Order: sequence, then structure tokens, then C-alpha cells
Amino acid sequence: MKTIGLIGGMSWESTAEYYRIINEVVREKLGGLHSAKIVMYSFDFEDIGELQRKGKWDEATNLMIEAAKRVERGGADFVLICTNTMHKMADDVAANINIPLLHIADVTAEKIISFGFKKLGLLGSTFTMGEDFYKGRLKEKYALDVLIPNEADRQVVHNVIFKELCLGEIKDSSREQLKIIMKNLVANGAQGIILGCTELPLLVKQEDCPVPLFDTTAIHAKAAVDYALKD
Repeated sequence: MKTIGLIGGMSWESTAEYYRIINEVVREKLGGLHSAKIVMYSFDFEDIGELQRKGKWDEATNLMIEAAKRVERGGADFVLICTNTMHKMADDVAANINIPLLHIADVTAEKIISFGFKKLGLLGSTFTMGEDFYKGRLKEKYALDVLIPNEADRQVVHNVIFKELCLGEIKDSSREQLKIIMKNLVANGAQGIILGCTELPLLVKQEDCPVPLFDTTAIHAKAAVDYALKD
């Protein structure tokens, strides 16, 4: 079994889901008392969030690279960034370490393609929805057509993530807002919805959406187990 490297704490609530899912899947696959070999670096998210708000992405990139190096020195055989937004600097991180980086958009795209889908709605932070580092990768590498909500709805989703879910707050009223936003994306042709923020699955479940949901947290975590266990 390979040792999985996790860069987490963005937020710790979703990182805890990574830890849970990875270990549950290892136990399902191997049985007995088996659990995953994991090395984790967990950020104080306030530090990262402040850099995001101020647009200091170069500083954030340097912190992510150093975290990845720490995980590598700790014995990880490959690394995951346990957040969609911070894949903005995934290529820079990968270029500065000597172990593979398992990209969340790549494993999500592979899952989507297995369904035969081509047109997807994307929910996430305003950075993930509005910038090209994520949806551009899905389009260029996998020929997927990605729809995003209008500007007002993007802000609603962003606020739910940062002002509620990252603080451990789960509100039924916010779930209802997201259900409406997802229905609008479906009305515009989305065959499925990408939960492109690792906190969103804490709030939104499959029963809340009329088309398949792609839970990037679960997809990424399960892909990590597959990678760790393959010869």
C-alpha cells in the first residue's frame, strides 16, 4: 500500500471527510483491521482565506508548495490537495515535488465520462466557478462543456461555503437556495452537477438534485485509495 499525502485544513470539515472516506474504502477493499497510510499537512484556513480574499495568490502558492514538500518529506508516495479552489496552483505544486499529484478535476472528469455526459453544471467558490483553472481543464483535457450559475447565484454559493459550511453551519434555507440554482443549471442543459467545493457535499445530497451529482470529495478520496492500492 502506498502512503497517501493530504494537504488539508481548507476547511478541516471537508478534510475530515477525506480521512473518513479513504479509511472506510481501504477497510472495504482489504478487510480486517486495515486502514490507510496517510501523511497530512493541515493549514490554519484563516491564513489561506485571507490570502484568497486579498488576491495574494503568489503567496498562497508558495505556502502550498512548502506544504507539499513537507508531505513528501514525511514519506508520502503521492499527494492530494483536499480542496477544489487551491487547485488553482496545482501545476506549480506538482512542478516542485518529486511525487505525483492526483488532480481533483482529472478524477472527476473520468467519473463524468464514465456516465457518458458532456454538459455539466459547476458549483463551487467564486474562484472555481469564475476562473479558468478548473473548468478550463475540464474543457481542454476532457472536452466537457461546463455551465456556471449567473453572477448573483455564484455569490450565493460562495457565501454558503465560506460563511456557513466552513464554519460548520448546515442550514436548510441554504440547501433550498442551492436546489433552485441546480434546477436552473439543469434547465439550461446540465446533465449532471459537479459539487466543485469539498464542503458542498456536507449540505447537498443526491435527493436534492434531479440529475446525478458528482461529489468531488468522495471521487477524489476514492481515487486516492485506488492509486494507493494499485501495483
